[in-house]
Amino acid sequence: MSKKVDAHVSVEAMDESKIGTDSASIVSHFSEKNTEIKRGLKSRHIQLIGLGGAIGTGLFVGSGGALSTCGPGGILIGYVSLSFFVWLVMNQLAEIATLIPLAGESTLYAMSRKYVSRSFSFTCGWNIFYAQAMIPPSEITACAFVIKYWSDANPAIWITIFLVVTIFLNVLPVSYFGESEFYVAIIKILCITGLIILGIVIFFGGGPNQHGVLGFKYWNHPGAFTEHLVGGNTGKFLACWTGIIKAGFSFILTPELIVSCTSEAQYPRRNLPIVCKRFVYRLAVFYILGSLVIGVVVAYNDPRLMGAINSGQSSAAASPFVIGMTNVGIHTLPHIVNACILTSAYSAGTSLLYGASRSLHSMALQGDAPKIFSVTTSRGVPLYAVGVSSLFLFLAYLNCSKSATTVFNWFTNIATIAGFISWSFVGITYIFYRKVIDFHKLNDRVPFRPPMQRVGAYMSVTFFSLLSLTNGYAVFIKGNWNTSDFFTAYITLIIIFVLYVGNILWRREWKQLSIPVEQIHIEDLISIAEEDEINHAQTFDEKYNSRKGVWWKVFYAIL
Repeated sequence: MSKKVDAHVSVEAMDESKIGTDSASIVSHFSEKNTEIKRGLKSRHIQLIGLGGAIGTGLFVGSGGALSTCGPGGILIGYVSLSFFVWLVMNQLAEIATLIPLAGESTLYAMSRKYVSRSFSFTCGWNIFYAQAMIPPSEITACAFVIKYWSDANPAIWITIFLVVTIFLNVLPVSYFGESEFYVAIIKILCITGLIILGIVIFFGGGPNQHGVLGFKYWNHPGAFTEHLVGGNTGKFLACWTGIIKAGFSFILTPELIVSCTSEAQYPRRNLPIVCKRFVYRLAVFYILGSLVIGVVVAYNDPRLMGAINSGQSSAAASPFVIGMTNVGIHTLPHIVNACILTSAYSAGTSLLYGASRSLHSMALQGDAPKIFSVTTSRGVPLYAVGVSSLFLFLAYLNCSKSATTVFNWFTNIATIAGFISWSFVGITYIFYRKVIDFHKLNDRVPFRPPMQRVGAYMSVTFFSLLSLTNGYAVFIKGNWNTSDFFTAYITLIIIFVLYVGNILWRREWKQLSIPVEQIHIEDLISIAEEDEINHAQTFDEKYNSRKGVWWKVFYAIL
């Protein structure tokens, strides 16, 4: 078997007994069709796609609701905690993906199928596909309502415009999609950086209407923590835990999105570790500093903030950044921030639609989704997978009706819980992956080994399992029962259980819930990836050395 690979490796050429599955050929029904995807994403594309998908409306607007519920201390603890655990998840995914960065091998679904079991991967795949497909319509809706800050036109008009643009970018070759996301993400990064700098200026009393250092005034009065649901220290603890849950929504699916780009990335074995290291530091800086600034510039009981939250506003009027800066006499900011909120929502929706289509494509390659979704165009776009994933976008029109908005919110809340569960699955997959590597003595062939991997996997499984089980704890507090809240908090766990157990029964796998490590042989795939890396490394060195400009090298080092 030839080891030379461009962008796609057919599992059909491998002996299926070597990967511990009894699946049919991944392209048995479409042997005459193209199922290849192309390596069109550069390192800078992947990094900015990851940041673009992560920095959505949650940071600019949703953080206001978290502040009012948790207080400045609670929201800061939430973002610090989630930054750490997302770092663990990102490292685990990056190590597995870097080992075999081939087409169809870089999604959580494909990883769990190779190292855990067919039923487990089936559950992982459809869980993450649902989450990735359901969040984009909520972001498109956010775009439409953000524009209401400037125009009273029917939201359905703007939903239609953004829906068309989102689909259009996803049917283009991946290089165009990557370039678009690159520049949109830069706008968001510049905006959040500017807001953090302004927050620091206000901290030291530099606002037009300030007459002294503001400092941590709002941490002292009204206080660093609210008493959430109950009084005393218990209420403050619940405020912190709620802060962690709310912060989690801002990070949902970001690690999976970055890693799913690997099979379409240039020089993946070189670029993914770089992306992984830089991504988490940047994300932690933006979210941790951003949450700290929010708690400094506005009190959690600020009348403007509470009024915006109670009226359900989703534009700059509800942004704690804008409210805090308006309070000190800076009045030109809202329009700029509103434009950034618009680009944030648009970019997050486009990126997650990309992730959903690639998850569906990966499942189709292995037979857990209809084979037609594995077919790609001559430019490497899985057009059918993009088309089906795009159908979910039309759910955004539910928000044009007040009665349907509640149902839509159920769907999106369920999707965010699915993201927590997905992170638990990442840790489980990594634990099984390490068993395979140790059993076959392949440690010297693993190209990327971040710190705390083994213990981090157990920590992340425990933490995110606990988060999934307690995300709806508020309904169990006396006087807070709400049937719809209970449904949205826990229906995902029931669906996951049904998918997993149902697939075990369907495939008759109850006697062997995981693939024995001695039946998993990945040496040939690693050899293919290593050969691919050598060929790409030569190409990269030629391109890099041909660029003589100092500024180009500085730009490359940064991005």
